[in-house]
Order: sequence, then C-alpha cells, then structure tokens
Amino acid sequence: RDYYASRGLGDVYKRQMLMKTMVIGCGRWGTFIAWYLNYVKQEVILYGRKDSKNMHQLLKNRKNEYLELPLNITLSNELGEVDRVNAIFISVNAQGLEKLCQELNQFNLSGKIVVLCMKGMEASTGRRLSEIVEAVLGRDVHICVWLGPGHVQEYVRGIPNCMVIDSEDYKIKEQLIKELSSDLIRFYYGEDLIGNEIGAATKNVIGIAAGMLDGLGYTALKGALISRGTREVSRLIEVMGGKAVSAYGLCHLGDYEATVFSKYSHNRIYGEDYVLGKEASKLAEGVETVKAVYLLAKKHNIEMPICETVYSILYENAEPKKKLFGLFERSLKKEF
Repeated sequence: RDYYASRGLGDVYKRQMLMKTMVIGCGRWGTFIAWYLNYVKQEVILYGRKDSKNMHQLLKNRKNEYLELPLNITLSNELGEVDRVNAIFISVNAQGLEKLCQELNQFNLSGKIVVLCMKGMEASTGRRLSEIVEAVLGRDVHICVWLGPGHVQEYVRGIPNCMVIDSEDYKIKEQLIKELSSDLIRFYYGEDLIGNEIGAATKNVIGIAAGMLDGLGYTALKGALISRGTREVSRLIEVMGGKAVSAYGLCHLGDYEATVFSKYSHNRIYGEDYVLGKEASKLAEGVETVKAVYLLAKKHNIEMPICETVYSILYENAEPKKKLFGLFERSLKKEF
C-alpha cells in the first residue's frame, strides 16, 4: 500500500488474492501486466526466456525504462511455472504466439484461464490470436482477450483509463473483470470477440499511416484518416463474422488517441520514422498485421484502401507521399 501511495496512485480496491497468475512476456506491456496484477493484489510470476535481454535487466535490478517491479513479484526463466497458476496472461510478439502455445502444450493446462494481452493477427494466414490458441491448446482452456487504449508511461503515473475484457465464456469474463478492475483501469464487458480482436489489431495499421502523415508534415489529414479508417475496418469485421459497430468501440476507434496521436505509440512512431528514413527502434505490431489484413481483404474481396496503401509502401516499395495522397484523391463516389 505504501509503495503505491508513494507514487501517487491512490488506494487499490480491497480484495482477497483469488488468482495465482503467470505473465509470459517481459517487454513493455508484459512487465506492466505483471505490475498491474500485483497492484490489484494477485499473486504474480513474470516469465522471460533465459536469453531475453529484458529479463536479464529485470533480474539485475527489477527495473526497465518504464517501471520498477515490487519485490513480491516472482521472476522466472522456467515455463513450467504454469503448473502453479490458474491464470496465464500472454504478451509476446503476435507472430511468435503459435510457437509459444506449442511449448505450453507439454504442460497440463486443462481448466486454466489464458488471457491474451496483445494486439495482432497471424501474418501468413490472417488468423486471430484467440483462434491460434484454440487451435493449439484446444477447448480445455478458457480463452480471453484484454484490449483497449492505454500506455504504460501514463498508467504508472496514476493516469486512469478504460479497457475491455472479452471472451466467449461469460462467467470467466465476469470473474476477470471483477478481479482486475481498479481505480486505475475500469474494464468493460466485451460483446464481440471477433470484432474486438480485429479492431484492436487493425488500429495499429492505421497508426502507421498516421505516423507517415506526421513525418510528411500533413498531420491535419489524420482526421480524415481515422474517420475513413474506422469505416473500412468495420467492413472487415463484418465479413469475418463480427459486428461492424465494434469498429466504433474502445478496441478500435476508442484506441485511436493512444495510437494515432500519442508520442508513446510504437506504430505511429514507426510510420513517422519510415518516411523520414530512420531505423525503427521499437516493435510495431502493425508492420506484420498489415500483411494479414491485405490477405483477408483480397480473400473476401473488400476494399481497404488505407491498409492496402500501408502494405504497398512497406512491402512493394511504393512512394509514401504519392500513395498517401492518392487516398485523398479517390473518386467522391468511392469509400476513402
């Protein structure tokens, strides 16, 4: 309690420790998830691979560039620790999720909760992340997603935000929301797993496009970008079996401030650096996600001009300024 009070974070809701949790992934967001689970009085193990530079840094002084971990969070290089917990929170590179699930398959995960705290899609197939988990781990685990806006830098300064937990299992979703809600994060009940996953992943692509506009000096055009971006993403959600209106919720449109405008957004920064010819220094999930979106748009024969433009710039050597301005020159009879 004194630890949080000294950082101006206010009181944490009073509760009992009902979950033993393990966080897999010790990057920016994974480390924050461990920090937050401890904040809401859960028992936490944070896992990182033995060759992880991030884990080496945490083992050395329990700090990274974003936060300091309290002493009661256990740090481990042993994936077998999953046997000791009933809830697993995963925050890794989306393209490495299938491999991780295959490694987890050697353990008995029956009845455990698996929470995906990550945003992306499988680049080679277009699969949603929950589909990957179900395909590898089966239906004996309870799959949930934790999505929505927010940056670690703001949360650790005590700036609150709202996020979403979604699952096809209502009871598990309800349990997580009750256990994890606090004065720092208010969780909403997701009602469209497909739409929320696709919306959360594709907003990173829109973030890259926004960064490109920033780098070219045309920030004012981001208003048109986000209004039309939401519309084209709603088409993809609908054709994939979700609710088109989910594109206008917290997981997509509601996350634009943190992705399209924020100085902390890795995807926006990536887009800006790309057009300025700078080397990227942070992981931007939208770089791989746009491959999946491009694949799905072609498969389902739907127009997604913004995502297709980002794809052509990143993977077909299209000239950024010409391609981006081409979006604003489309026929008035056509979608943006």
